Amino acid sequence: MEFPVPVALAELVPRLPAGPGWWYEIKLDGHRTVLWRLEDTVQLQARSGRDVTASWMDLALAGMELPSGVLLDGEAVVVVEGRISFEAAQSRAASGPARARKLAEEHPALYVVWDVLQLAGTDVRWRPYEWRRAAMLDLLAGLPLPSPIQAVSATDDVEVAQAWYESLEPSGVEGVVAKLGASPYRPGRSSVWKKVRHAETVDGEVVGFTGAPLRPRSLAVRLPDGRTAVSQRLGARLAAQVAAYLVTAPVAGRARTASGDPYTVAETGLMVEVLAGTTRHAVVTVTRLR
Repeated sequence: MEFPVPVALAELVPRLPAGPGWWYEIKLDGHRTVLWRLEDTVQLQARSGRDVTASWMDLALAGMELPSGVLLDGEAVVVVEGRISFEAAQSRAASGPARARKLAEEHPALYVVWDVLQLAGTDVRWRPYEWRRAAMLDLLAGLPLPSPIQAVSATDDVEVAQAWYESLEPSGVEGVVAKLGASPYRPGRSSVWKKVRHAETVDGEVVGFTGAPLRPRSLAVRLPDGRTAVSQRLGARLAAQVAAYLVTAPVAGRARTASGDPYTVAETGLMVEVLAGTTRHAVVTVTRLR
């Protein structure tokens, strides 16, 4: 398997599916991260495919306890005062190596694993979810305790999953993901994975910006239906976070959306969260980086 690996994505639905064969996992509010345990090192990959090892070096060091040839999919999260903090994870992801080390000392990260894609160098993505989860649990059971690498909570009881959804939001749980027990790991979005979230949002890919890289006014976002739209003006904090990526992003000229809005094309590798209620219009509202 070659770096970076394309990740599986869940379809956003209004309610949890029920019936035989469904499993349910807690959806945490952090950064999607793939962990590669190579022969002599550990490499971490963001959902976009970027190498983010330097941002999560504490997790990379913990990953050295795994056997070589393992590839895991999960979420890097940071707990602050007993609550999972997306803002803390975002700060870590946007920091340089020195700043990331300092933040790791203040609030060490956890890596919550929900899937295994490779074992002993063998691709197991074609195996059913139930098989992969059992293999993942066996693998993680061999780690020395305490370990920041932990398995996500899962159940095959829809009532338990619904109780998680209704009660755990204050602790930083973003929602619940449902997966068919017989399903393989399929890169891209698939109906065999479904998610319900407290926030009505969708994920979009940043394909450009307006303004200057150091001071972007708005983002050009490719939405799940394939359309590209220019966002509303970014707030100061979000603009500063995006600028850290735009200053090094390759620029590929100018373009216009289907509605005629001009923007600078850039290969950012960034994903953003967009309010679902705005995506039917030409202008969308970006809430945060993913």
